Amino acid sequence: MKRTVLIVFAAVMAAVVIFACQTENGKSYETRWAGTELETIIDSFEDQLGGFDQTMMETNYRYNELYWAGQDENWGYAEYQLDKILGSMEKGFVRRPAREASASQFVNSTAPRLMETIEAGDSEAFLEHFSRLAASCNTCHEMEDVAFVQVMIPEARTSLVRF
Repeated sequence: MKRTVLIVFAAVMAAVVIFACQTENGKSYETRWAGTELETIIDSFEDQLGGFDQTMMETNYRYNELYWAGQDENWGYAEYQLDKILGSMEKGFVRRPAREASASQFVNSTAPRLMETIEAGDSEAFLEHFSRLAASCNTCHEMEDVAFVQVMIPEARTSLVRF
């Protein structure tokens, strides 16, 4: 009995997937702002997601939060922010794969070393590794021909999070 139910369930799910994947040429969709044709809708969503600049906006915010978390020795929050930076960058690489090569030092070397420092709760080493992170950002910016974007160690706290 269980096997029959499982087979019927699998068949129904396969039919749903096949039906969902089929598209009709010229089919019109109702959206509030994205358009009515599938290609226009996809273009609208891609435009809304932006390129790597959206990744950098999120990274800027989280970079500042990461710094102040380290200053507060709030290691859980620091780890969370560095994880979010790396996750945001991975999403950015999907949208702009050519950016990944320039960021490889940051992603594969600098960030993991900072994460080790965070996990160890080493506040003395944190500033040293955070400074290396900033330098790695600037190296990437130079490689991407945006050397006019210089990342510094934050001087003024804007974060509302305190530990």
